[in-house]
Amino acid sequence: MLDKVKSILSKCPGWPRVLCRFARDRQAAAAVEFALISVPFLALLFAIIETALVFFAGQTLQTAAAAAGRMILTGQAQNAGWSADQFKQQVCDQIYGIFDCANSVYIDVRSYSSFSSVNLNPPVSNGQLNTASMGYNPGGPGDIVVVRLYYQFPVYVSLISLSNLNGGYNLLAGTYVYKNESYS
Repeated sequence: MLDKVKSILSKCPGWPRVLCRFARDRQAAAAVEFALISVPFLALLFAIIETALVFFAGQTLQTAAAAAGRMILTGQAQNAGWSADQFKQQVCDQIYGIFDCANSVYIDVRSYSSFSSVNLNPPVSNGQLNTASMGYNPGGPGDIVVVRLYYQFPVYVSLISLSNLNGGYNLLAGTYVYKNESYS
């Protein structure tokens, strides 16, 4: 045994004994390699999962915007005299599970006279969602209407920087632009 230690130490002159023995010992090589690889692997895995969740949440929001927007498109919302809260309830009936719809989904419904006058800039100022500028105006027959739903999705793994708002949030938006039918 002593001869084995001397031969190992002779192969790495100038190194401290502990480091030299550690470098030469192959019994725990797999554990050390796994420890070195596991951290980046797990970070990548969690980043992939979070990216998939963001895409799923965005698609869910877009589908809800289209489904609820059809209520305005066909005149059902206007004929029933829906308020902004009643329209939001229709949106929340489409979204469940991944969102806290009642407290965190924001609705902006605007009508325009032409497609060229539509403004699709997100209501973000200084990294914060500006909810004060949002409103509910479903328009009338033949009007151009933009239905936008916003949700501040929390970002947990910040390796790939999915957040575009302050506080580690990603602003998700579902948008539906159309011309109202000629309902009566």
